[in-house]
Amino acid sequence: MPQQGRNVDDVIADLQAKRAGDARWQDGKTFGMVYDGGPSVHEAAERAAMLFLHENALNTKAFPSLAQIQSEVVGWTAELLHGPDTAAGFLTSGGTESIQCAVLAARERGRAERGIRSGEIVVAESAHAAFHKSAHMYDMPIHTTPVHDDWTVDVEAMAAAVNADTVLVVGSAPQYPQGVVDPIPEIAALAASVGANCHVDACMGGFVLPFAEMLGRPVPVWDFRVDGVHSISADIHKLGYAPKGVSVVLHRTKELRRYQTWMFDRWLGGFYGSPNLQGTRSGLPMAAAWAVMQHLGVEGYVDLTRQTLVNADLIRAGIDEIDGIRVLGDGSYHLIALASDPTSADPIDVFALGDSLLSRGWFHDRQGPPDSLHSTVSNSNTGVIDSYLHDLRQCVAEVRGRATHDRSTSYSTVE
Repeated sequence: MPQQGRNVDDVIADLQAKRAGDARWQDGKTFGMVYDGGPSVHEAAERAAMLFLHENALNTKAFPSLAQIQSEVVGWTAELLHGPDTAAGFLTSGGTESIQCAVLAARERGRAERGIRSGEIVVAESAHAAFHKSAHMYDMPIHTTPVHDDWTVDVEAMAAAVNADTVLVVGSAPQYPQGVVDPIPEIAALAASVGANCHVDACMGGFVLPFAEMLGRPVPVWDFRVDGVHSISADIHKLGYAPKGVSVVLHRTKELRRYQTWMFDRWLGGFYGSPNLQGTRSGLPMAAAWAVMQHLGVEGYVDLTRQTLVNADLIRAGIDEIDGIRVLGDGSYHLIALASDPTSADPIDVFALGDSLLSRGWFHDRQGPPDSLHSTVSNSNTGVIDSYLHDLRQCVAEVRGRATHDRSTSYSTVE
């Protein structure tokens, strides 16, 4: 920190310089992390952000506008996911916090209704790492089960893992690594058989699958239309095209929602109530999400989803035409895992391929097992798919027969 303050223009210039090595999402060359809904969406979000730059949702008695914003955004999302009239929820900072809230609610319900002190979680190996993080934070045993060859949950393996202490069984719509939708009705029935909560992680799909269904694309039933689904997480800051960080955690009833709420009345500061894991909460992302949802409306989201699915379909088709690589799973939506094709006479090292693509500005996350390059396709990639496939073909030719010793798959901010 400088001893004396600096000119604002100089400060901003330094920040701009720091961005030189960042992924160029503005150019459509980043598959994930930032989702671009277009200039008018930017304007709606930025103008709302400036209005609520300093507001604090810690106490909505001071800022009743934020209580209203939260209630409306949650209500719109519940309607989109076919929630009953009793559905209730809260806004969070992102998918991880929404998942943590759902895990907490399941644990507390298990304690209150079934007397289980150390409730257990059952997830597939495809479930998001945030469930394991939650289990670690809450000191809850977690059982991980395998997936089928098509990357969907093996419900029979899950059935072997549930027991009298299970409080939560998890499905994904879709799961992140390969982009396939788990069999939610079967998972919900399994959870019900032991009295556990069923949570659907739709952080990636909550603002894609409803609109894909409206477009006529086949979508298996996965939301509150499934009896036995207790809670759903859906991120507005992904394919909802709001800026970071805002997500929704929904519960089928207010009674279920209350299990995630923490209240304390033995403090000299008075009664303290917290609906999620944060205390102070910025009003900025909440207001920006409200503005983006109002600006786009259902028709706007349908249009963005249509373009997103066109982009993803073109990429999958292009990969299918290149010897040595393949798409993992039968994903039909916006998530693509590009992997080596073991049936090829000359399979490609996909991590070497990823390095070659990165040298041309294309950013993918590495993941595995098996080794693959992950793409979350969105409207952001509109207009660059032909260029991407051209570079992909050239990079495949460039790395054919070459391997990299770096097999890391870091998805983190750990230093």
